[in-house]
Amino acid sequence: MTIPVSQPERVLARILDTSQPDTLLYCGDTASRVSEVWHGQREAVRLLALDTADPNARLPLDSVPDLAIITDTLEHLPYEEGALLLGQLRNYGTHQIAVLVPQTTDWGFTDFIALGFQRHADIESENGALTLYTYNLDTYNHKRAWNNPDNWANPEMWGKAWW
Repeated sequence: MTIPVSQPERVLARILDTSQPDTLLYCGDTASRVSEVWHGQREAVRLLALDTADPNARLPLDSVPDLAIITDTLEHLPYEEGALLLGQLRNYGTHQIAVLVPQTTDWGFTDFIALGFQRHADIESENGALTLYTYNLDTYNHKRAWNNPDNWANPEMWGKAWW
């Protein structure tokens, strides 16, 4: 007998397969199911769980996860609490973050863009349309062509004076 897997779970499983995290933080029902299956196949993975009612209360700041998966959470929190959660995960060095939110939530595209996330995919589920937003520390801050000595007024001073 096979266990039916929803489209959001398949998408999150693909993210796990791609990133191969050693430490995985999760919050929410869908994230919990996917994380437990992943942990069952790779017991060396360290799991960190957050309570969806108050995820900021037990955020492990002493351990930086390689990947954080947040589902079924932001739509139930005040905006400030959700922004605090995502900001802390990002600012404390979480390498990758994946967030699934319903398209009917108060969280919009610009809210995630302001936090450094990218819209990754729109996903259909049995409970309605979801949007996947991702953050990756490696691709967050791309190199800019203008940030080199050739485009400065005094290229000979590049790296010599700090003001």
